[in-house]
Amino acid sequence: PRERDLLKTTLHRIYGKFLNLRAFIRKHINHIFYRFCYETEHHNGVAELLEILGSIINGFSMPLKGEHKIFLLKVLLPLHKIKSLSVYHPQLAYCVVQFLEKDAALTEEVVTGLLKFWPKTHSPKEVMFLNELEEILDVIEHAEFARIIPPLFNQLARCVSSPHFQVAERALYYWNNEYFVSLVQDHTKLILPIMFPPLYRNSKSHWNKTIHGLIYNALKLFMEMDQNLFGECTSNYKSERLKEKQVLQEREEAWKRITEKAMKNPLRHQVNGFDIKEENLSAQVDADLGELSLNDNEDRVVVPKELNVDLNGDSDDKTRAKALRRKSNLPQDMSTIRALESHKRFSDGLKKQEE
Repeated sequence: PRERDLLKTTLHRIYGKFLNLRAFIRKHINHIFYRFCYETEHHNGVAELLEILGSIINGFSMPLKGEHKIFLLKVLLPLHKIKSLSVYHPQLAYCVVQFLEKDAALTEEVVTGLLKFWPKTHSPKEVMFLNELEEILDVIEHAEFARIIPPLFNQLARCVSSPHFQVAERALYYWNNEYFVSLVQDHTKLILPIMFPPLYRNSKSHWNKTIHGLIYNALKLFMEMDQNLFGECTSNYKSERLKEKQVLQEREEAWKRITEKAMKNPLRHQVNGFDIKEENLSAQVDADLGELSLNDNEDRVVVPKELNVDLNGDSDDKTRAKALRRKSNLPQDMSTIRALESHKRFSDGLKKQEE
């Protein structure tokens, strides 16, 4: 570490003293990053080089040169896709934010690039992206924020719905940021229709209780911003759920008619696994309908007591409390049940051999 710090200090001082070498040094740093990003994905000094670049970017004059913009879009953004991102992510995020403080017009391209490289299955990396995105939103201007609302909040909606509680928690912490809330308040009509379905759905179904509290906080903020719009989103959400139920019920009825015709076919006994297939289809439809909660009491859109607003027009506290309590019924898969019943433990076989 001491040797790296000394090398970093030496290179930084050379860059500061020799003006005629600055372009040359930047060019070679670019080549190192190109090789690291597109070829080897291995280099021991990426964090230190990014730290030097952070102070270099801070000294760029305005307007930014074309080569600096290319460096941001072709080098810094692709660095987010490397597996070892956690080693140098704080320095990388600092460089990106420095660019946006210099030129706010680059915000849309940077956010679009981040969303392009957004991890799909790596939750710790997703948390890092959320941290960086919040840093970007802290320096964003209102005009630039308006341009990125649809893609940004579609991604935030996916993060809120994540089964990994750290990803959902980090996304919901955005609503504790005063500047972010002020940005959202200016564009509630665009943002709330995107965010309401995942927020409401996970307020009932997410396995982590901490997430429930954070979701109630976000819903409460949205309700305070525009209560009429909140009511519209609630009724729209309920109508969409009813449509989903109707589609599934029609599909179940269609399968029942097909099953009845198949059972009347005299050749059905010649088909291997005929009964098994019938059971699987029925179980799958039952599971789909169970997730949509066909019970009328459960379908009612229930606003938590913390929000102190009754959007259902039902003032009976006992009924609301009953609707809030919801048992989780796991879907029954017949093939899984048969596999568990026929499973023999390895230890049982060893005992028989010993006997």
